[in-house]
Amino acid sequence: MQARMQNPAVVIPEAMPAVLSVAKAAQKGGVPQATLELVHLRASQINGCGYCVVGGVASARKAGESDERLSAVAAWRDAPYFTAAERAALALAEAVTRLSDRTDPVPDPVWDEAARHFDEKQLSGLVLWIGVTNLFNRLNVTTRQVAGATW
Repeated sequence: MQARMQNPAVVIPEAMPAVLSVAKAAQKGGVPQATLELVHLRASQINGCGYCVVGGVASARKAGESDERLSAVAAWRDAPYFTAAERAALALAEAVTRLSDRTDPVPDPVWDEAARHFDEKQLSGLVLWIGVTNLFNRLNVTTRQVAGATW
C-alpha cells in the first residue's frame, strides 16, 4: 500500500501542534495512561486505521502494556485482563467511535458506567482523547497512511 499523500496535519504544519495540544491536554485529565492507550487502540481497530493500530501497540508497550492484554483489546468483553474502569472506558470509546451505528449513539448505561469510574475531569480527558484518536484515524485512513511508516 502506498499513501495517497502526506497526513494533512503534516501538509498544513499549523494543524499538528493544535491537534497534539488537545491530545496533551486530554492526558492531563487524570485517566491512567494505560487506559488511554487501550482506548486509542480500540478506536483505531474499529476505524481500520493500521497506522494508529501499529503505532498504538508500540506506544502501549512503551507504557508497560503486556502482549496478552494488547492482543485481547478487540475482545475486551470476553477477556479477563481488564479492570471495570478499563471496560467502562473501552465501552465509551466504542460508542463514541460508532456514533452512526445506533439511534442513541452513547446510551445512558454506557455513559453512567464510565461516570461510575471517572470524575468529570477524567471523563473530559477521556472524551477528548477518543475524539483526537478518531480525528487521527480519519486523517490516516482517508489518505491511506502506511502502518509502520513515520511522518
